[in-house]
Amino acid sequence: MALASSPSLSKVYLFLVLLLFMSVSSSYATSRFTHKRDYPTQSQAEKLIRSLNLLPKDSVNIVKGDHVGFVPGKIVEKKFSLFCDSGPSIEDLGHHAGYYSLPHSKAARMFYFFFESRNNKDDPVVIWLTGGPGCGSELALFYENGPFHIANNLSLTWNDYGWDQASNILFVDQPTGTGFSYSSEESDIRHDETGISNDLYDFLQEFFKAHPEFVKNDFYITGESYAGHYVPALASRGFAIGNGLTNPAIQYQAYPDFALDNGIITNAEYDNISKLIPGCEQAAKTCENQGGQSCATALYICQNIFSLILDYAGNINYYDIRKKCVGELCYDFGNVEEFLNQKKVKSALGVRDDLQYVLCSTTVHAAMLQDWMRNMEVGIPSLLEDGIKLLVYAGEEDLICNWLGNSRWAHAMEWSGQKAFGTSSTVKFVVDGVEAGSLNSYGPLSFLKVHGAGHMVPMDQPKVALQMLKSWMGGKLNASFY
Repeated sequence: MALASSPSLSKVYLFLVLLLFMSVSSSYATSRFTHKRDYPTQSQAEKLIRSLNLLPKDSVNIVKGDHVGFVPGKIVEKKFSLFCDSGPSIEDLGHHAGYYSLPHSKAARMFYFFFESRNNKDDPVVIWLTGGPGCGSELALFYENGPFHIANNLSLTWNDYGWDQASNILFVDQPTGTGFSYSSEESDIRHDETGISNDLYDFLQEFFKAHPEFVKNDFYITGESYAGHYVPALASRGFAIGNGLTNPAIQYQAYPDFALDNGIITNAEYDNISKLIPGCEQAAKTCENQGGQSCATALYICQNIFSLILDYAGNINYYDIRKKCVGELCYDFGNVEEFLNQKKVKSALGVRDDLQYVLCSTTVHAAMLQDWMRNMEVGIPSLLEDGIKLLVYAGEEDLICNWLGNSRWAHAMEWSGQKAFGTSSTVKFVVDGVEAGSLNSYGPLSFLKVHGAGHMVPMDQPKVALQMLKSWMGGKLNASFY
């Protein structure tokens, strides 16, 4: 049963926000530590997580023996306020947190936040998925497009450009073992998009049953980074992604060109790196044909392209090439773990006191090793043919999921509008009278390169990102240019 045909949803859209949030998402594909001839290991994922100032006590949320009270398919949800005595009351806020007991599991519980629109409850419902694989949604919630920002003293302030200004937005901790999602059985850890998309599909069906007042609203799926895998997998049942690793074979091949164009490497270094491309291309094809271990091998081979660029580039921030990493820390996202692990916060959210928040799980990350190099673009053309809108956007200063690789796979995608999209005029995307990006569109497909932004567009250009969402959902993206 396709999700689009479900009575729970009135209208579904494909929102491919392709920036690819590979931050912790790519401990393999982002490893700047070495280009040794060995396979990516969990220790490399741990190093990358530490480079973001994340120090989880546990590698995954597994609570042994916790089968008590597990009812498959059940949602337990509560309203909450994180502002304590100094802010709005629970009654004044349409803020919800809950657990969904996954029916296709032994004892897995999926955690989520739901924030009703600050503007109008008739605004679209948006779901946001963070990548990794293995990272919770709270990174986006507190640092990008959620209702709040976290101050250094762990107090919360309102985000003036949160996407709850234009939508009723869901943030989901998935796959099992990430964020506050957990299970009592390690066998509930997912290894591929089938299991992940089934879990999300089941959750969304039950969520709309629990919130029938939003059934009439339009519905969009968005996300980042490895969500470039999650969203197309889910879209095959009816909808969308964001910021994603979607067609790895094409995106890996774009790395040397982007690096050379931006002065990160020299011509001689470019020539040396380019020698690795044919091997990557062949390995990716073998992965598509054979699957299994051949896909892990393809990741190892293709990763050498990115790793060699980083060896040449030195201490560059591969999420934003305008910046350098200070030591191993390119960003400091540690406050979100400290905040969510407070006893009073967990109590407010309905989270068990003995559960540690795991922003990025190395165990979940490693479990998806053979899924990494799969081409998830293949299901998108049929959605475009059905008129389902697709927006691909990318910050122009990002290396790891650079705009060039995303643009190339979007242009290479075979559908009836491919030629017209390829010859479409590039126009300026304007926000408050200022040029904020460049846009190509034809029919349901749009590609937006965002100026002045790295890997995390909603963090680097919050006003632009919110206006992009509003314009796109309102069918006015193409009118926001001159």
